[in-house]
Amino acid sequence: MTILPIASRPGPWAETAMIAAIILSSTTGEVLTASAMKSIGDLDEIRARAGIKGAIRAVLTCPRFFAGVGFLALAFFALLFALNHMDLSLVAPASASLTLVTNAIAARLFLHENVDRRRWTAAVLVCIGVYFLAH
Repeated sequence: MTILPIASRPGPWAETAMIAAIILSSTTGEVLTASAMKSIGDLDEIRARAGIKGAIRAVLTCPRFFAGVGFLALAFFALLFALNHMDLSLVAPASASLTLVTNAIAARLFLHENVDRRRWTAAVLVCIGVYFLAH
């Protein structure tokens, strides 16, 4: 029986880069997907007019949708890579909560959504929680 050596823990900059890769690719994928779905319009109306095949066709012919799915797949593989090198107890909360923050910022900047004070307060509290988690 061969025992494999345990991989050494990455440094803080490498950990930050891995979590940042998850956050940026996830946020990009979610913004692109949301933008695609807004540009397609109400799928119920499309389905009523052109049937389920028409609704599926509307989604599958939108390049932004596939770009979003590609970035979400990249985020998934970045998460797998990070979990291979870091503890789940850090990666999952940090990436999920900081993605919430970047989604709020991106929704405001790129999708022109109204992000109210309650959501900004939640984002700040999430940042404080991640800080305590990391230290």
